[in-house]
Amino acid sequence: MASISLRGVQKAYGDGALVIRDVDLEIVENEFCVFLGPSGCGKSTLLRMIAGLEDVTDGDLSIGGRLVNDVPAAQRGVAMVFQSYALFPHMSVFENMAFGLKLAKTPKDEIDRKVREAARILQLEALLERRPKALSGGQRQRVAIGRAIVREPGVFLFDEPLSNLDATLRGQTRVEIARLHKQFAKASVVYVTHDQIEAMTLADKIVLLHAGKDTERYGSIAQIGAPLELYHRPKSRFVAGFIGSPRMNFLPGRIASIDPQGVLVTLDHTAESVRVPVSGAGLQAAQPVTLGVRPEHLEFVDTASATPADDVLVRTVSLVEQLGEHSYVHLDQPGGAVLIAKAPGNTRLAPGDRASLRVPRLACHLFTEDGFAAALLEPVEHYA
Repeated sequence: MASISLRGVQKAYGDGALVIRDVDLEIVENEFCVFLGPSGCGKSTLLRMIAGLEDVTDGDLSIGGRLVNDVPAAQRGVAMVFQSYALFPHMSVFENMAFGLKLAKTPKDEIDRKVREAARILQLEALLERRPKALSGGQRQRVAIGRAIVREPGVFLFDEPLSNLDATLRGQTRVEIARLHKQFAKASVVYVTHDQIEAMTLADKIVLLHAGKDTERYGSIAQIGAPLELYHRPKSRFVAGFIGSPRMNFLPGRIASIDPQGVLVTLDHTAESVRVPVSGAGLQAAQPVTLGVRPEHLEFVDTASATPADDVLVRTVSLVEQLGEHSYVHLDQPGGAVLIAKAPGNTRLAPGDRASLRVPRLACHLFTEDGFAAALLEPVEHYA
């Protein structure tokens, strides 16, 4: 078993530009931690620093309580599964899985036992004599995972292991990885992905990294928490927009009034208003803000019975995405934006229809101009 600790960790390359910035993170034993973020945010670089494949420019990196900044990768007690499988094409499945044990001069009978046990767990027993070219993508990835398992490391590192698989295989292999983590309960897992479905379904803890145009936050941590914490209580507009598919709707507006029950927001380009149960601390009347509400939380209501006091928005349907069990309805927003709402799969709404949507107050978020979220007076998960 091994915990991982990062204190003030930074990474810079030759030009001095930071790609990892001031990372403070604790990953405890037996935790499944997912590094999530858009392409180029530095999540794979951070993983490679833990593995020992990238140097730490500044800060302290410890594994199992031991400072490993200058410890070679082979001596850190970690095993890594790469995106590209990294199998030896001239070796059989058995030989690929046994390779690391042979380098460690493990006795032959122990190698045989460990490889065959890992093959049984991963359902590779019938494939041990095959070479990688005779395997499917999912089978190759299971071989790569098996090669890591036989080493019995304290830490498993996964660098986007499912990105080369088709949708069906991704789902199957994701379930296998989750099952393996439960089976090898003593090991900690650090897993890199840009796919939020993988992150939400696998993680005990998500570390969401910044990227994009915000150079002052690039390569830093946007938020750390359990999957549903990031979903229900995002600390910033960046987090709210990244977690959830389709992404959260953002409606610009201004603060009309503040009272102990929350903040009344008047939306731009309309006379509509929504009361949001957030703390008014640090806010003031007429301040520009952004109202956030997820598509799955908007409620279609009868236009004839709705009143302005009901926090109701009236919009024109522009597109209906029918996905079977449910549909996503796109509605035109004043100012040229689009509002997306989730509807039943058998909805009769069609482009050109007028629709009324109630905005549930307990499902709302409020973001200031700097992108940070106002404190909720009531947990939004109570609405879900």
